[in-house]
Amino acid sequence: MTFWGERWRQLLEAWRVTDVRRGMYGTLLIAVGSLTPAYLPRNSPWWPIMRWAHLDNPVAKVAFNILVLAGVALLVQAWFRLRPLGGAGHGIAETWHDLRHWAVLAIWGAPFFFAPPIFSHDAYSYAAQGWMLHNGVDPYQQGPGVLPGGFADQVAWVWRFTPAPYGPFALQLSHLLVDVSGYDPYIAALLMRIPALVGVGLIGLCIPRLATLMRVDPAFAAWFATLNPVLVIDFIGGAHNDSLMMGLVVFALYVAHKVRWGWLPAAVVVAIAATIKQPALLAAYVLPLVRRPWRTFAPSDGAIVIFRAVVALGLATGVFALISVVTGLYFGWYNAVNVPGLVVTVSPFTVLGQGLQLLFESVGWRQAAEVSVRYSRAVGLVASVVVLAVGAVTVARRRPITYLAWSYLAVALFAPALHSWYVLWGGLLLPLARPSAKVVRAAIVATIVLLSYAAVNLSMRNGAIALGVAALAAYGFQVWAHERQANAEVAKETADV
Repeated sequence: MTFWGERWRQLLEAWRVTDVRRGMYGTLLIAVGSLTPAYLPRNSPWWPIMRWAHLDNPVAKVAFNILVLAGVALLVQAWFRLRPLGGAGHGIAETWHDLRHWAVLAIWGAPFFFAPPIFSHDAYSYAAQGWMLHNGVDPYQQGPGVLPGGFADQVAWVWRFTPAPYGPFALQLSHLLVDVSGYDPYIAALLMRIPALVGVGLIGLCIPRLATLMRVDPAFAAWFATLNPVLVIDFIGGAHNDSLMMGLVVFALYVAHKVRWGWLPAAVVVAIAATIKQPALLAAYVLPLVRRPWRTFAPSDGAIVIFRAVVALGLATGVFALISVVTGLYFGWYNAVNVPGLVVTVSPFTVLGQGLQLLFESVGWRQAAEVSVRYSRAVGLVASVVVLAVGAVTVARRRPITYLAWSYLAVALFAPALHSWYVLWGGLLLPLARPSAKVVRAAIVATIVLLSYAAVNLSMRNGAIALGVAALAAYGFQVWAHERQANAEVAKETADV
């Protein structure tokens, strides 16, 4: 059988599985529900169709909202039911080992390919920044609103006059895709899925292979990382450039683990990833440790490891700087590092600061209230630096990918702004860290919490907060039922043994 014939056979095998089709029905509902007026820009080409069909009204908002919430529930249920037997935290799907995770991911993601960006307007911002470059305007100095028109009109108001925080290669990719689109604002935003799909492809290709090299259950790694509903919705549906960043990081880790001296070319790959989004640079430190851990503090061992780590960091930083100069954009992103924190999110330290602000205002401490959020965020940044530094000389010495997974999670959780796609930085690597059953359970709950937050946010935009609250209860019940079934499977396996 030819290569493509075998791929087609695997797709058909996956399609025959009821739970795979259930997940696809879920993403299809989400894709249709994304036509809600709550998320479509006012100049979207979908609006004439919506008005013609009389779908631009409060009733339509509620209907589309229900479709999205139901779609998320179906996708989560399918994900739970495909959880493989054995591995970290056990599972329930006997059919998993007969499937190819890439085929399941392709089927689930297919309805999103031509849908508007899901749960986020970031893809519209990417397109607008590419349009700015086409017109000779530096996105690091101006916001999209400096060029009034179709591209700027798609951008959410909060980002319309803010500079771009992304790496220079990401901006030049956006520029290229704007040119390919024929300068059509909506088509350009849809084309932003191309880099995201490349990232998803690298993740799906490398995570199971990396798990096999590390003697970690590849089925569980593929299930948790590549089929995670947050990845499907945010990376494919939302077209976030975090997808390409993490795809390159995972590929670099695979090369470093697979090839002797592979950490050198892997450092170059990490540098390219950092020109998409800067947090990728953190991976450069662990690359030499993947094949040669830092086992002791003996001078003969430590000196070699430290030298390699310095070389890897220096090479990655140097290539990052070179690409920044070659693109002509240099390091202007530094002026926009505070941009993500301009919106209110569920970042733990931002929420803490807001709570302190309310407390201080209630007792009349106005000066303390004015600085509480800023100081709380500063504490979070300091805490993340401490976690990274301590882990670099403890956990990273013997378990470098475990260190990277938890470090990315710390950076995401302690930052001034938190989004679900930030959590995927470390979440994708978590199965490779040999997590305990309790950690897996917590990660699954966190996945559902992130999806629930998106559901509530959508419901608020549609003026149907009650639907969001109902979704919270429904998703919570799904987690409870899944954990109950998984525990029953564990007990059954134990009894059989």
